[in-house]
Amino acid sequence: MKSLSLFHLFLLAVGILGLGFLAMPAFAQDAAKVQELQRVIEAQQKQMEAQQKQLDEQRQLLQEVQSQIKSPAKDADKEVERLERLIKEQQQQLESLQQQVNQSKKTAAEAQTEAKEARSVAEEAKTTVQAPVKKVVTSGQERVKLSISGWVNRAVNIVDDGKDTDAYFVDNDNAESRVRFAGTAKVTDDLTLGSMIELTIAPNKASDVNQEDQEIDNIFEQRITEVTLDSKSFGKLSLGKGFSAAYGSASRDLSRTEVISYVTVADTAGGMLFRQKDDDTLTNLPINVAFQSFDGLSRVNRVRYDTPTYHGFRLSAAAVSDQRYDTALWWGGQGYGFKAIGAVGLADPNKDDTGLQYDGSFSLLHEDTGLNLTLSTGLQERDNQSDAGNLYGKLGWLTRFFSFGETAFEVDYTRTRNQPTENDDGYSVGAAAVQFFEEYGTDIYLLYRLYSLDRDVEPEVHDITVVSIGGRVKF
Repeated sequence: MKSLSLFHLFLLAVGILGLGFLAMPAFAQDAAKVQELQRVIEAQQKQMEAQQKQLDEQRQLLQEVQSQIKSPAKDADKEVERLERLIKEQQQQLESLQQQVNQSKKTAAEAQTEAKEARSVAEEAKTTVQAPVKKVVTSGQERVKLSISGWVNRAVNIVDDGKDTDAYFVDNDNAESRVRFAGTAKVTDDLTLGSMIELTIAPNKASDVNQEDQEIDNIFEQRITEVTLDSKSFGKLSLGKGFSAAYGSASRDLSRTEVISYVTVADTAGGMLFRQKDDDTLTNLPINVAFQSFDGLSRVNRVRYDTPTYHGFRLSAAAVSDQRYDTALWWGGQGYGFKAIGAVGLADPNKDDTGLQYDGSFSLLHEDTGLNLTLSTGLQERDNQSDAGNLYGKLGWLTRFFSFGETAFEVDYTRTRNQPTENDDGYSVGAAAVQFFEEYGTDIYLLYRLYSLDRDVEPEVHDITVVSIGGRVKF
């Protein structure tokens, strides 16, 4: 099996980190200057407090000496002279201390003025770098608020299929490029009317591109077209094409690496075909058929209801076209330095020779260290062959190396059994890094993933390895 050299991987890693350094804000030096001035001011203030305390002690001592002079003993002329000298020395010390206090106050005032000027310069630089954009989107209806959002998510996949190594320029199916139009109207304090149209605009989707067809344009499809009625007291009702009730219940994840790596591991290069070992010819079996996460019923035409959230729990249910349905229980909580989310789902896909589908996931994040764990499982009942299943585990670390955004790392392992047939078992291992540029809505990422499929029947197939590098820019 061919593989990329360590040198190529090193170049990819250096490239993605280089992008991060080039995107650092131009006003970082001004911010550092402000922090240094603030430190100087705090030090001056502490020195002033110590000097003021010493000044008060000297004044108290002077008062005690003066009181002794007012009632001297008859034979204490020499003692009076000594005390008068002491008073003179104390007065000189008081004058010196007062001068130091005045100078400290002056220095602190000057430092505060300089800090204020530096902060003003930094804010001006920040405004220059990122001038606010005037929002001009308006709705055709007076009482309806319209918003437009979305992102572009492009990647280069370098794929070794056991015979050839090639680069594929794809739209990342982990979070495909899209545009969203959302309208909301607040009917009462409790009730909000909503509508949404979300479209995929993703030429060369990773789920479609393969060795035989590397250029697939005009991928323009509906993701969501729905209306909603959302009540804080009674829950949310959704009608139209959108997420089924259990979709996402297998992919609860706090690692922040989902843009390139989550339970549906096939999304990165799902269209790539496995190649036979005996003669290196391509099969008709793609990665996204061999690896499944059994995550609800995806995006479908349905009517869906979600309850309000009670103590972190929420229940959802959906009736789907073609006599299908699914339901899910969702949960989220936070405490003792941890954040956790989880879900379980049940679906009836109404397919021949197929029974019910079950899934669940859980993710835990330690907020101080950024260490996190994600687990997922799915099962699909089948009538005439063994049930298909999936197990997924991920270890992650979320940290902040740079002021402009967090950095996320992860390693994961996937095991898919009896998929697509009871004679097939697949496994995948992956490692990824994601760098966030929070003020600019931008993520850049690097991934290595291995797909391996063990078959009890002929033909046996080569492993597929993928290195993916790319970025997502939100708007």
